[in-house]
Amino acid sequence: MFERTIFKSPEEHLGLTRPDEPIMYFSPHALRSQAERFSRGFDGQVTYAVKANPAPEVLENLVSAGLNGFDVASPEEISRVRAASKTADLHYNNPVRSGAEIVEGKRARVRSWSVDDVSELVKLGAPSHSQEEVSVRFKLPVKGAHYDFGAKFGATPDVTVELLKAVVAAGYRPALTFHPGTQCAAPEVWSAYIVAAADIASRAGVQPERLNVGGGFASHRGGVAPDLERIFREIKATVRACFPHPPALVCEPGRGMVADSFTLATRVKALRPDGAVFLNDGIYGGFAEWRDICPSSRIRVLGVDGSEKKGGMQLRKVFGPTCDSIDCLPDEVSLPRKIAEGDYVLFAGMGAYSLAIATGFNGYGVRSVLTVGRV
Repeated sequence: MFERTIFKSPEEHLGLTRPDEPIMYFSPHALRSQAERFSRGFDGQVTYAVKANPAPEVLENLVSAGLNGFDVASPEEISRVRAASKTADLHYNNPVRSGAEIVEGKRARVRSWSVDDVSELVKLGAPSHSQEEVSVRFKLPVKGAHYDFGAKFGATPDVTVELLKAVVAAGYRPALTFHPGTQCAAPEVWSAYIVAAADIASRAGVQPERLNVGGGFASHRGGVAPDLERIFREIKATVRACFPHPPALVCEPGRGMVADSFTLATRVKALRPDGAVFLNDGIYGGFAEWRDICPSSRIRVLGVDGSEKKGGMQLRKVFGPTCDSIDCLPDEVSLPRKIAEGDYVLFAGMGAYSLAIATGFNGYGVRSVLTVGRV
């Protein structure tokens, strides 16, 4: 799917080739720059949540940028990481696994497993190597993310206390982990979880070797770009204030790492008198996640000559290309009044989940990912 090109930008490629199909543009430079930002600012090990975008080119570029850990959720993701790096740490942070999946993880020498129930700890059996860690995942009723991850995963603090003791008894290196929820931009959410983690460790009488502060780092979907450095500083300061012996830190950005290295270019197929726009991609393709999370407002429209259309904006209903009537973006999109059939509509920040969960329903969807200098 990925192709290397000699084009500097999506605008250059669209202006010269005028494709009729949707195209995703990938900038390795943007991805490596974000990886360096996390590595420079976060006071601990930065791992990448493979689920966000498991493309080989993404994993290979992150390895080349110096990442030595990956958050995996299945044997397939383990295989993808091992194809990019034979030595990177594997953090199997999907807390529910079958027996067969555990066997595959043990064979791959998973470094860290997360659990949120005693049954999952029992299923792991005995440690298979000296560095093997079990990180107990807990949840809190803290707001600040787009939706609550605690609805599916995480033990209560009281249960976590007992699980942390059981991890030590089972012979694993003890750790704690949490996830503040997707698209979280509030440093105080991390602080609340870290305070609770310190209390859990104290009540359990266990010194966790590491604290995984999860993902959830907001990407730039619109408005002011998130202040990741402020979040990093808050995490570091709170850990030092709350733990007598601060554990080593781990984070697992997915969307926050990869989103801004991709731009999706769609084309206007038709316009309707009521202002509705039909694009050549929709919710069964690159926009699948827009049904569940706030849409991006980082949108540009280019004419067939490559010039950008600005001003005279209006809200328009946007339909995808399939013959399903629910193939429609959930919110109206602000687009120029002078938009025309054949124009290109570019959506920035589309690197996370757009390719991972897209379908090929009705024969549509992104088929090409072109590597360019910038997006």
